[in-house]
Amino acid sequence: MRLVVDTNVFISGVFFSGPPYEILKAWKAGKVQLVVSPEIMDEYRRVGDELSKQYRGTDVEPFLELLGIHAIVVEAPPLSESVCSDPDDDKFLACAIASRTRTVCSGDKALLRTSGYKGIKVLSPRLFVENCLKRKR
Repeated sequence: MRLVVDTNVFISGVFFSGPPYEILKAWKAGKVQLVVSPEIMDEYRRVGDELSKQYRGTDVEPFLELLGIHAIVVEAPPLSESVCSDPDDDKFLACAIASRTRTVCSGDKALLRTSGYKGIKVLSPRLFVENCLKRKR
């Protein structure tokens, strides 16, 4: 199953436990295929670098290197019109559309409200783990 994850889900999975961590663990085990665009990777790196200063024992770089090797990287043209109330989140929908990925995982309320746009489901990390990962076991 292909999946686009927003920055907070990715970064939370790297730095903390809980459903975002379970999603990254499933990706490392080959149960989920992450899809990213260069814009998403840039945001992951920027936010991860900022958080690494607060949590000195955690480095986001190995995860970014793995993404570069094992994720599907697509060029995602910007949406023709803003869909999300936070236009910065449109890049996750654009990535899903460009890659024909049907699911985006986010805890962001603005992005969650876009669920259904062009047939894309936007699920919280907890719902994704419960409805998609646990069913596969």
